[in-house]
Amino acid sequence: MDDYRRLADRIADDITAGRLRPGQRLPPQRVFARRRGVAASTAGRVYSELVRRGLVVGEVGRGTFVRAATVPGPAGRALTEPATAAPVNLELNYPSAPGQSELLAPTLAPLLRPDVLAEAMLPARAEGTAPARDAAAGLLATPGWQPGPDQLLFTGNARQAVAATLASLVRPGGRVGVETLTYPVVKEIAARLGSTLVPLAGDEDGLRPETVAAAHRSAPLSALYIQPTLHNPTSLTMSDERRRQLAGAVGDLGIPVVEDRIWSFLADGDPFAVHAPRLTYVVDGLSKRVAPGLTVGFVVVPADRGEAVAAAIRSGGWSAGRFALEAAVRWVADGTVRRLVAAKRADAAGRQRIVAEELRGCAVRSDPRAYFAWWELPAPWRADTFTAAAAAHGIAVTPGPAFVVDPNRTPDAVRLGLASAAEPDLRSALRTLAGVVRGTP
Repeated sequence: MDDYRRLADRIADDITAGRLRPGQRLPPQRVFARRRGVAASTAGRVYSELVRRGLVVGEVGRGTFVRAATVPGPAGRALTEPATAAPVNLELNYPSAPGQSELLAPTLAPLLRPDVLAEAMLPARAEGTAPARDAAAGLLATPGWQPGPDQLLFTGNARQAVAATLASLVRPGGRVGVETLTYPVVKEIAARLGSTLVPLAGDEDGLRPETVAAAHRSAPLSALYIQPTLHNPTSLTMSDERRRQLAGAVGDLGIPVVEDRIWSFLADGDPFAVHAPRLTYVVDGLSKRVAPGLTVGFVVVPADRGEAVAAAIRSGGWSAGRFALEAAVRWVADGTVRRLVAAKRADAAGRQRIVAEELRGCAVRSDPRAYFAWWELPAPWRADTFTAAAAAHGIAVTPGPAFVVDPNRTPDAVRLGLASAAEPDLRSALRTLAGVVRGTP
């Protein structure tokens, strides 16, 4: 194992054991390097590794702070360790409709017959099966957009769909334009692909086309990654006029667009792909619509680009499981997915009402349809200190810097994931956080 990772492991152990507490500031990198007898570049890699694991938050001009009490989790990720026996996790965001398991179970029963199961346990290709392509094309269709079944490719989940699509579009060293606040997993994907994320400014209507053009003139962008519907974490939905303007800009420049629609099932409306069908790769999945444990990711590819994305899926080992594909086909066909979507839309709306009631008067940005909210904290609170204070009350939230690409931009905000906690726990947690923010760090 590399030396810098051994040093990162030691600090992680100190955090886990409580020797380093939530909100505590780590020494400056040059001081760390001198104390440990390592090069400054090694110290920088140690701190970057701790940020990658989600253990610390680095803020330019302020320092590096322990995010929350954490323990190392699978694949180097950090899982929040509760400060109480019954924590409320507002980091995780997996919706679950009442009676969901009872609704899903009958569809799976026929798959357990030996003859059917034997077929369902065979390997799946990136192209899936003909019934899966037909079912996915119908599921993803909107009033103004109907993908062709031959455009569909399948992965294990939507994250893998994003990774495979970017891998097919961006060479190592390439540049990917993203919104200034973006899905944290895209940062991990870009790091593994050896590509650079370029933050692009937007406004209340969404990403501004002129910022895309300016960045492309500076150095060509290989692709653009956007969340035009219920953007995570702000829940902003790009206006129709802005979509047309952005489509014109990317069309003129020839920039491929990866459109992430993982939360779009909560809102009506057509995808950005309607305006730029030859350039847009639409990514979606079942983890939010159905359940995270048995899921499928979708990629709708433009004409003549299917083989490039399929090759990336194969090389990354990101193909969907055949059993999951078979289950998905049945859940779509018998109306289970449709019923779950209706239930989750109602559930999200109810949780947003709780946010409005409990955080009345706070600078919370959200959409009545969304499963998350973006809370801009009042001074003197910072994202790291508030996250630590929340953890001390047994509540896990996601600090704003987790969504930031530009290290010089560290918003004093947190994202609240509303989907995973039971409603009474959510209300109690928000009431507690409202009391915390009225105090001082």
